[in-house]
Amino acid sequence: MSETRTLILGFIAGATILLGLPLGRLRRPRPGVSQFLNATAVGILIFLVWDVLAHAWEPLDTALGKVHDHSGGLGPVVGYGALFLGGLSLGLLGLLGYERALAHRSGRPRPASPGGQPRRFGPGAMAAEELTALNPPVQPGPSPARRLALTIAVGIGLHNFGEGLAIGGSAGRGEIGLATILVIGFALHNATEGFGIVAPLASEDDRPSWGFLLLAGLIGGGPTVVGTAIGRQFTSEPLSVIFLSLAAGSILYVVVQLIAVATRAGRRDLLYVGLLAGLTAGFLTDAVVTAGGA
Repeated sequence: MSETRTLILGFIAGATILLGLPLGRLRRPRPGVSQFLNATAVGILIFLVWDVLAHAWEPLDTALGKVHDHSGGLGPVVGYGALFLGGLSLGLLGLLGYERALAHRSGRPRPASPGGQPRRFGPGAMAAEELTALNPPVQPGPSPARRLALTIAVGIGLHNFGEGLAIGGSAGRGEIGLATILVIGFALHNATEGFGIVAPLASEDDRPSWGFLLLAGLIGGGPTVVGTAIGRQFTSEPLSVIFLSLAAGSILYVVVQLIAVATRAGRRDLLYVGLLAGLTAGFLTDAVVTAGGA
């Protein structure tokens, strides 16, 4: 298969993420609807964590099997294990540091006196500084819901880079049928992932612009094309383990955040029903890939 046709396959698999993004522009959905959509996104992302970790663990599992059969040493086990845990830790704790940095930058410190201490205002007429302290200016930058949406897009983008590696690798080996099945299955996956990105916006009634949705789609779906281009040139299990474990850590961080949003809403019934719906959607799309022999 030519490089152009291979890249087209990667583009198709990644572009379907745009199908779920317009749900983020729903106008004031009912609280029950937004809570259910958020919970469904959590279910989809939990499935992705399972799916990504399963694929990232495969090389380590193979290496452990060779140790058991006395056909291999402990070197590959230690190496793959370090890559697996390192990527998982970096994806999980890296986003924690990223969120803390954003929260620190968006903080509103109290106006200080010339001596560096917080400014105290005395009785009498209101000073201009006191008015500013009571009504601080709106800080520039995305809202917390949009930051979370972009964080989800980053995690999904890392995951989709690994999918692109699989598409490019199968096409580069001449396995056209397998590459086609992978594209179909990954395209279905990505359609649900787009909805997962915008779920925080629907739950917080934060209506994004089309430009923001396109940016989120580029972050989440664009790596599929990049991974396809790289995977066609060479295949590397260590590289795949790194990116898959990074994706798992990132998505796991997001799952914790979304569950916190869902529990604050108070509708536990919608949380569990939405979780089930999201998991069902994830496993159904995965079944398409498995049924095709991938």
